[in-house]
Amino acid sequence: MPLQWNHKIFGLKKVDFEKTALEVFRFQYENNPLYADYAKKVNKTPDQVTALIDIPFMPIRFFKSHEIKTTTFNTELFFESSGTTGTLNSRHFIKDISLYEESFLKGFEQFYGKISDWCIIGLLPSYLERKNASLVYMVQKLIDESKNSESDFYLDDFEKLVTTLKALEKKRKKTMLIGVTFALLDLAEKFRFQLQHTVVMETGGMKGRRKEIIREEVHQVLKEAWGLQSIHSEYGMTELLSQAYSVGEGIFVPPVWMRILIRDDEDPFFIKQEGSGIINVIDLANLYSCSFIATDDAGILNANGSFEVRGRVDGSDLRGCSLMTI
Repeated sequence: MPLQWNHKIFGLKKVDFEKTALEVFRFQYENNPLYADYAKKVNKTPDQVTALIDIPFMPIRFFKSHEIKTTTFNTELFFESSGTTGTLNSRHFIKDISLYEESFLKGFEQFYGKISDWCIIGLLPSYLERKNASLVYMVQKLIDESKNSESDFYLDDFEKLVTTLKALEKKRKKTMLIGVTFALLDLAEKFRFQLQHTVVMETGGMKGRRKEIIREEVHQVLKEAWGLQSIHSEYGMTELLSQAYSVGEGIFVPPVWMRILIRDDEDPFFIKQEGSGIINVIDLANLYSCSFIATDDAGILNANGSFEVRGRVDGSDLRGCSLMTI
């Protein structure tokens, strides 16, 4: 597929989404033998797929058991999910890292404006302790692109972090603190202060460090500790090269090249464009893996395309990046 597809995907208009998604489906059917075999087994060949809801969504667990590759390529790098000892981790093999970079940079700017206007602080200790974490790659690139000398990662030096945040507040500098849930809660327990020019974004995940609690409770603790009106969130995972963002209340909005559909709890092939069920994701940035993923996240899809995540499907694998269950 020619390089101009980068522009076609990231310059996409909403009105062209279905047409482009169907083109990507045909490309992946023709160049990904595993996906083609799955599509045939569920009777969803290109002749039978004429609308968005006809496209077959590959179970996300395939990323644990197979190399998901569209076209044949030597792997530039791969991203790997976190997991506990004895579990299989998902691996996302990357043909062209520029697709990921363009996706998260343009996605960030779609929601938050120019990256150079921000100071980016990463509080991701568990991710920094392992290799091949897509979230670390993204935040490192955001730090670099911010071109702010105070943008950086922090591990467990909370006092230095708080000093930095207070100094940025004094300068009225737009700051984003991107943190894994357990680390943000640890920080909130030890330090209470007021933030007026800082956005706090939690990425989910307790990593076994704390008892799982619902997102609403996490956000309430953080808001009370730092005098915030809302806590932002990111919906992303190893298997996706795009992220949806919530600016509060757990309502996520995807970028233009990403769309959420909902499958029925009982019939996985009954696809809805609104209502409650299990989340299916179309991520056109997944051009060289698979753009059509059936996740294990329960959710609610709103008529305007925004969505909520309501936990994990019973019996699904525990994931290091998973959101809190209710």
